[in-house]
Amino acid sequence: MEGNTRIWIIRHGEPAPETRGRCYGHLDVDLSGNGRRQVQAVASKLRDETFRAIYSSPRQRALESAAILAEGSRVTVTIEERFREIDFGSFEGRLYDEIAQEYPEIYRQWMEHPTETHFPNGESFVQMQARVTEAAREIYAGHRGETIAILSHGGVNRILLAAALGVANENIFHIAQRFAAMNLVVLIGDYPSVELMNAWALPDWLEQPRSMHCGPIESRIGSVTVNGAGPARVFRRTSEH
Repeated sequence: MEGNTRIWIIRHGEPAPETRGRCYGHLDVDLSGNGRRQVQAVASKLRDETFRAIYSSPRQRALESAAILAEGSRVTVTIEERFREIDFGSFEGRLYDEIAQEYPEIYRQWMEHPTETHFPNGESFVQMQARVTEAAREIYAGHRGETIAILSHGGVNRILLAAALGVANENIFHIAQRFAAMNLVVLIGDYPSVELMNAWALPDWLEQPRSMHCGPIESRIGSVTVNGAGPARVFRRTSEH
């Protein structure tokens, strides 16, 4: 009889300091030194897990986190393009005040109805949700009875957790995801059970600054270079669609 499927959903560690005060999603940034420490603590906590696969967003901050988790194991880090963070388009790399001044109507909609906002020259939450859930369905089906890890972003993690919990889009930002948050979803057949959510591997988690991923949206939601993470095998997984 096939056993349960264990899915560890992990957010990347804290990114480099230059992201503070700026909107970033598609923008590629490294981990900070503190971010590496956070993910190393996650890897230590999960050292007894037997991962059959580790999937990562293509963004450097997630990929570097995945490499830290995979270090010392024989597991290949697989890049899943559809697990990338939302593309904020024209907002990428901009200061929040600049966005509010230049795009007042869109900014207001973003603050009031974030899952209904389509970012100029970027994508919408619904578009992101479609690609993330499509990738998850394929990956879950391919690893029945196994333990896997997904290293990604606050927005992606919330979509995966909301799907498991049956949370509606308008309530998705009630799901907290700190940097390096650990979440565990267990599939009993096709029935998801969330056994752990937003867990912190370090003892000082209460002192961690609130993660401000693109400012307001993260306060409510949400590269193959591997710096300081040791050797890790990486290949790119592409969608068939």
